[in-house]
Amino acid sequence: MSANRSSDASCRSEVSTASTTCSQSVSASVVSMSVGIFSNSLALFILIKSYNRIRIKSKASFLLFASSLVITDLLGHLINGSLVIFVYSFQKKWEDFDPHRIVCTLFGVCMVFFGLSPLFLGGVMAVERCIGVTRPIFHSTTLASHHMKRLLALIWLFAALVAMLPVLLWRPYKVQSSRSWCFFHMDKPKDWLDMLLPLLFSLLGLLALLLSIVGNTLTLSALLQARLQRKHHCRGTSYHIEMICQLLAIMLVSCVCWGPLLIRIIIVSTRATEEPGSLSLLTVIRMATWNQILDPWVYILLRKAVLRKIFEVCHTCFGTKSHDFHHWQRSGHCSVETSNSGIGAPDCRCLSQSPLSDTAIKYIS
Repeated sequence: MSANRSSDASCRSEVSTASTTCSQSVSASVVSMSVGIFSNSLALFILIKSYNRIRIKSKASFLLFASSLVITDLLGHLINGSLVIFVYSFQKKWEDFDPHRIVCTLFGVCMVFFGLSPLFLGGVMAVERCIGVTRPIFHSTTLASHHMKRLLALIWLFAALVAMLPVLLWRPYKVQSSRSWCFFHMDKPKDWLDMLLPLLFSLLGLLALLLSIVGNTLTLSALLQARLQRKHHCRGTSYHIEMICQLLAIMLVSCVCWGPLLIRIIIVSTRATEEPGSLSLLTVIRMATWNQILDPWVYILLRKAVLRKIFEVCHTCFGTKSHDFHHWQRSGHCSVETSNSGIGAPDCRCLSQSPLSDTAIKYIS
């Protein structure tokens, strides 16, 4: 009898611990989803407001991709977050509410689609910005608006195709060991196809991340070089500072949030790790979701108006008469003239001989 009582007490303790852990996980999911929805909604409002206020041809593609990125992140938080809450509401008993693995398939497809789409969009945005800054004539004459819209549709279509590959190849998504989400079958893969699918996801993500880093680095180098060469003549300082800050922030957020997940998937799928690997995979998945939360704050916080306030506070606190600060203040008038005309006014361009500064003035929001 005592053994049975101790066993019952142990069972009740385990159930209580599991219930507490489940409640904490649900709360964390709800908070993460709410913060993500709020952040992306606010960023989308700012981008739409910026687009309606300043209609410049060279900025149209940037605003299109930026808005698409924010919308993708918003839908990712809404759909994936709802699926997580749905799973926890049934105490993660997949056998009861999903006997035919329909929910698991939908969950896996959404995880892959909303994971790859922001990476692809970030890479394309980096390339587009690099072309716009370093090759402005080619950008304005060749990369028309309808081309950008088609490219955006192809990005979403390609991400959806990769997400549907396990279903099309009869390699269904698998409930992971934590029983709170579905993903590729990586634990003890049956054959080379089970290894190929997660590797394809990781390699495509790493390629997009590398493309983003290279494109942003080239753009950053071009802007810094132009800034150094025209230090005493440039009136568009705020545009350069805004773009440099955004590029550095986007690169840092993407590398920190996505790098561990993509590398971990390669390690897990090739070495077929068991429980410890699965737990660490859940941890890096949660890290990756923060990319969709932090991305919109890059556009919210690192705007010209916010950066100007920071410069003003620093100028007031330190009392330094910075030449760059006066350039920053004067550049605010340039933005009005540029936004109204669509072509940089003569006194607002760094050097009329070079197309780089004129493009940068028109390009950066």
